[in-house]
Amino acid sequence: MTKDMTTGSPLKHIISFAIPVFFGMLFQQFYSIADMMVVSWTLGEGALAAVGSTGAVFFLIIGFCMGLSGGFAVHIAQNFGSKNFAELKRFTGNIIWLCAGFSVVVTVLAVIFCRSILVITNTPADIFDMAYNYIIVIFWGIPATFAYNMLSGIMRSLGDSRSPLYILIASSLLNIGLSFMFILAFGWGTMGAALATVISEIGSVIGCLVLIAKRFDLVHISKSDLKPSWSHIRRLLGNGIPMGLLMSLTAIGSTVLQSSVNSLGSVSVAAITAASRFDGICGSVTVAIGNAATTFCAQNMGAGNIDRIKKGVRTGVVVAVGYSIVAFLIVMLFGRTLALLFIDAESTDLINLTYQYMVTCAAFYWAVALIHVVRLSIQGLGYGTIVMIAGLLEMVARGAVGIVFVPIFGFTAACFASPAAWVIADLFIIPSFVIAMRRAAKRIANEREMQSENLVLSGET
Repeated sequence: MTKDMTTGSPLKHIISFAIPVFFGMLFQQFYSIADMMVVSWTLGEGALAAVGSTGAVFFLIIGFCMGLSGGFAVHIAQNFGSKNFAELKRFTGNIIWLCAGFSVVVTVLAVIFCRSILVITNTPADIFDMAYNYIIVIFWGIPATFAYNMLSGIMRSLGDSRSPLYILIASSLLNIGLSFMFILAFGWGTMGAALATVISEIGSVIGCLVLIAKRFDLVHISKSDLKPSWSHIRRLLGNGIPMGLLMSLTAIGSTVLQSSVNSLGSVSVAAITAASRFDGICGSVTVAIGNAATTFCAQNMGAGNIDRIKKGVRTGVVVAVGYSIVAFLIVMLFGRTLALLFIDAESTDLINLTYQYMVTCAAFYWAVALIHVVRLSIQGLGYGTIVMIAGLLEMVARGAVGIVFVPIFGFTAACFASPAAWVIADLFIIPSFVIAMRRAAKRIANEREMQSENLVLSGET
């Protein structure tokens, strides 16, 4: 089930890897989309706003889990590319310990401070209890989130993006069924929607474990591989922490923005909630291409193929930007119709606000496409600090719009918050990629020189 990306057509590798990742992300979106649809249809716009008001808080915590796991997986891909399978297993063993430790700490902190975070983000009083009931259950499921992202990240780093897709299809269908049962049959409200998500994610963890046990001999580790190694842990944290912080920094900016939007009232919150679901689906394509670029760059970094990395990144950028243009046209033409999946046709004001947000963001999809491909390529090279700085700039830009411009220009300013963050991040990340490639080339040259010297010394011996 593994795939070696160090040979063959970069375009073919990126497309064949990205398609399953996209559909996997699409089905993962169904976790929240199923919640939104069932909540909106059965509990009304207030409940929809309640779930939506937790979006930035949710991503603040869950995003850290995802980023950390993704940063860890880079080391698996690099050692797979260099065919150093002994080191690959040692990294796998230490990843298990780190994910277990982080999952406990993050869960405890998230649960303790959950209510305070909702207060700080100005969650409207009329939806506060529903929002709390939803997000507190999600936070209790953080260990499952960590485990799934760790296991699926390992599979993807070995070149297999299809197995996580199959698992997500099954768990998404489970989520939809449980959402209907918990809300309609049991009457558990927003808490039921969250519980359905957590149970479904636990199912996806079980599915990953079964597949890895049957099909991925490379990561079948021994007791010696599970022994903590400080050198491996240090390297894992060196790439994982910046990636986790990147996701959290982005979310902090979104949380500040969310706080400003919450002050505009539940109608504005509901509009951005509905629009963000489509924004997430459209953005999943470029994220999938970026994930393909991460694995492609990491494997070829391990193999020392610097020219091949350049070719792969160029290919990813062309495909992602081309898609972003098509996506904008689709949103512009059919955005109002798509909004009706979540919003009653009689709520014309809500539909108009939702459409305004969708079109504004879609006009800048090219900018986020560059971020996803270039930033994730840098991650694959192993330079997590550069990626984190880009996230910091996104956070500042998004937060600044929320603090300064939303109180003045209202909903229109909220629509431009993400596009502004994307453009500013691009101004940093593109030249940073050039610098990262120079560092990577120098690193590869130094490693080859050391290998040559070692061979000479071995011959003399």
